[in-house]
Amino acid sequence: MPHPTPASHTLLGDRAVHRLGYGAMQLAGPGVFGPPKDRAAAVAVLRTAVESGVNHIDTSDFYGPHITNQIIREALAPYPDDLVIVTKIGAVRDGQGAWLPALSPDALRQAVHDNLRHLGLDVLEVVNLRAMFSTHGPAEGSIEAPLSALAELQRQGLVRHIGLSNVTPAQVAEGRRLCAIACVQNHYNLVHRDDDALIDDLARDGIPYVPFFPLGGFSPLQSAALSEVAQRLGATTMQVALAWLLRRSPHLLLIPGTSSVAHLRENLAAATLVLPDDAMQTLDRMADRAAG
Repeated sequence: MPHPTPASHTLLGDRAVHRLGYGAMQLAGPGVFGPPKDRAAAVAVLRTAVESGVNHIDTSDFYGPHITNQIIREALAPYPDDLVIVTKIGAVRDGQGAWLPALSPDALRQAVHDNLRHLGLDVLEVVNLRAMFSTHGPAEGSIEAPLSALAELQRQGLVRHIGLSNVTPAQVAEGRRLCAIACVQNHYNLVHRDDDALIDDLARDGIPYVPFFPLGGFSPLQSAALSEVAQRLGATTMQVALAWLLRRSPHLLLIPGTSSVAHLRENLAAATLVLPDDAMQTLDRMADRAAG
C-alpha cells in the first residue's frame, strides 16, 4: 500500500494543529492517580512542549483526578491563542484509582464544569466522550444517550467540538448520525491495528484519528524488525514508531506522553525522521506477524 509523505498539520475541529502533539496522562502519579513525584518537572515538560511548537494537548480531569488539568493551568495559563486543549469525559476514579463509568447527563455536566474550572477556561475546545462499556477496550452498546447529553452542553456554549474515544466503528457511525464528530481517539499503533479500516473511512471525510498508546502504552513496543530499522536510520525505536504513524495517514494526530523533558524532545524529533519505503514495508509487516 502506498504511503503519503507526512504533512505537518491537520485540522482538529476548525483549528490547524501540529500532528505531533502531547498527551498529559503521565503527568499524574503512578497509575495516573495522585500527584506526580516532581510537580516542577511536570510543569517544565508542558512549557517545553509549547515552546517547541506543540499546540495540541490531550488531557482529562479524571487523570489524577484533577491534578493533570491543574498542572496544565499552572504551567501554561494564560494559554497561547493557537493552543488546542482536548479533554475527555465519561469516567471517574474511585478512592483506589479504579476507572468507573460516569455517563449520566448529570455526571457529564459535572465533568465538563470540572474541566472548565481546573483548566481555567470558559469553553472547552474539544471534548471526547469516552465509551465505558468495557474498561479493556471498545465494546458494543448505544452511545446515543450520553452523546445527546454532551451535544446539549455544546448547544449551551460550554463545548465547541465533540469527539469520541474507546469506540467501535458502529458507535462512530451512530455518533456521526447524532452530531458532528471532530475526532476519534482509540488504541492504535504499529502492531495494534484493529482500526485500519476506520482510520481510512474517517480520513475520506477529513476526520482526524488520534491513537492512544502510540508507543505501546504500558507494554512498550519491542521487535527485532523495529530495532533494525531504528539502528539503520540512527533513531530510537520510539521515534521510528511515531514516524510510521505520521506517515500512515495525514489525518493521524499523535499525542505521545512523557514526564521527562529529554524524552519529550526525543518524541518531537520523530516529526523530522524520514522513513524510506523499504522501512515502511518492513514495519507494515510487523502488524501481519502480530495478527498471525
